[in-house]
Amino acid sequence: MNYAKKLAARMREYGQVCVGIDPHQNLLERWGLENSAKGALEFGLRTVEAAAENAAAVKPQSALFECYGSAGIAALEKILQAARDAGLVSILDVKRGDIGSTMAAYARAYLAKGAPLEADAITVSPYLGFGSLRPAVDLAIENGKGLYVLGLTSNPEGPEVQQATTANGYSVAKYVVEHAAEVNNSACGNSHMGPIGIVAGATIGDVLKKLNINLSNAKVSILSPGFGAQGAGKQELASVFKGVQENVLASASRSILMNGPDKADLVKAIQSFRTQLFE
Repeated sequence: MNYAKKLAARMREYGQVCVGIDPHQNLLERWGLENSAKGALEFGLRTVEAAAENAAAVKPQSALFECYGSAGIAALEKILQAARDAGLVSILDVKRGDIGSTMAAYARAYLAKGAPLEADAITVSPYLGFGSLRPAVDLAIENGKGLYVLGLTSNPEGPEVQQATTANGYSVAKYVVEHAAEVNNSACGNSHMGPIGIVAGATIGDVLKKLNINLSNAKVSILSPGFGAQGAGKQELASVFKGVQENVLASASRSILMNGPDKADLVKAIQSFRTQLFE
């Protein structure tokens, strides 16, 4: 099963929710876990267990494991394996972006079958030009994986780059979406989603309209931060993503994770988040 079909099936069965796995020090302390790779591993495994039958996906933040060195990477490997075993879609938040053989190596690290850090999808940065992502695009298609390309992120610094105008008169964000659409329309046939997704924050307001960006034609799945602790809710889901709500994978971390460590409390938080947005 390719990435888009796996994601769509999970979204239909368990809802359009992606639970971040972000073992920040304050959350580890709140959960009574040590600030170490061991604590991060326990944190991640508990989150996977709670999300397994209540969310479509989990999204480990790679940097928050990398900071513990090799032990942290080993913990991340185990969490990704646990997500696979649970049937969850795993989106590894690494935001990689480079050129040539280096981009190819990043792609193999996360998208090759059997790789220690194998994930269903990863986040990537297109700011060396969308074409620089081609090694990752090709490997994702070959192995039935997905990519989420940074498009319109929820951080306040994003617009100065993402809404800037390119030489062809498009905004950078529109350029990114147009290239994603080209890949998806070639790769996914009649499906409503292809292997290339877009990261678009739920807090961006009417920017899609102002920049003349049509996400429905692009056949992208939309990984959307900004819900929960960042303030976006059902109203923003309807207004920002009008016409493409079925492709939105709403991502939340702190607003869910702060309810741990007990599985029952995490499950309740995930279900409440899903209900507030989609029911």
